[in-house]
Amino acid sequence: MEKQGTMTLAERSIGVRPGNKQRRSKTPLWRDMLRSPFLYIIALPGLLLYLVFSYIPMYGIIIAFKKFNIREGIMGSEWVGFSNFTFFLKSGDIGRIVYNTLFLNVLFITATTFFAVLTAMLLNEVRHKYYKRVSQSIIFLPFFMSWVVVSMMVNAMLSGRNPTVNVWLEALGLPPVDWMFSPVLWPWILTVIRVWQATGYGTIIYLATISSIPGEMYEAARMDGASRRQIMGRITLPMLVPTISILTLLSVGRIFYGDFGMIYALLGDNPILYSTTDVIDTYVFRALRTLNNFGMSAAVGLAQSVMGLVLILTVNMIVRRVSKESSLF
Repeated sequence: MEKQGTMTLAERSIGVRPGNKQRRSKTPLWRDMLRSPFLYIIALPGLLLYLVFSYIPMYGIIIAFKKFNIREGIMGSEWVGFSNFTFFLKSGDIGRIVYNTLFLNVLFITATTFFAVLTAMLLNEVRHKYYKRVSQSIIFLPFFMSWVVVSMMVNAMLSGRNPTVNVWLEALGLPPVDWMFSPVLWPWILTVIRVWQATGYGTIIYLATISSIPGEMYEAARMDGASRRQIMGRITLPMLVPTISILTLLSVGRIFYGDFGMIYALLGDNPILYSTTDVIDTYVFRALRTLNNFGMSAAVGLAQSVMGLVLILTVNMIVRRVSKESSLF
């Protein structure tokens, strides 16, 4: 049984005195900063980053409620209330673009999570360290590639009079496909491209989680005669569930945001493919470019953020009732 007055290493590092845990919670902030200045210095760059790039720009939310004029500025522009929101809600395309945004993001989240977890579990079973490192580097490489470069590769393979993929299909005796005029195929093509690009990043996160699993659990399973497949399914995968849940919740928070960089770089302004690939971000970009309406663009961005916040709070509440360890808060 722990004696009264003993302190943990974390409590010593922040200056907690024995038997004075309750008093520390009432310590003024400036005095706590004097006691442990290095902790606040370490946190300072992250706080400044969020302040400059996340909180100060929130001043621009006011544009969503105004008829913005560059000459008059944000505060000098005419106040129009919720008219910018109604412009978007009354457009006949809202159902299609919201469905496309949600559908594509569900495909992206599901596919990238599945392949990232599977790849991490398979790499964890590799015993040759050099082969493992080379494989990780190759899988992670697409994450650093610009979407402009990827679009050039995709156009070379799927567009033109005689695309590369059609040459392969003809070699197999299959009929060619007119890829750039087949909107039904593009949600799945975009999903394949996203998996290729993002799997390496997710694999590193899951490998870091796997490395924290105690080795005694694997040793005990091997002593009991468990195969590698059984170890992966009954030890590794269950231990990854909290990380999978948290990363999925974070992705759900941006489910109303389409990947504008990827979709616009790959497809551009191709009206034939709008029925399945036009998302909220690309729609707003075209509206901003043609109508020059900054207020409507800001209104849609604010609506996306609010919907994402409501969704992530709802999903987190459901997850928390099932497993508190797997929830964000």
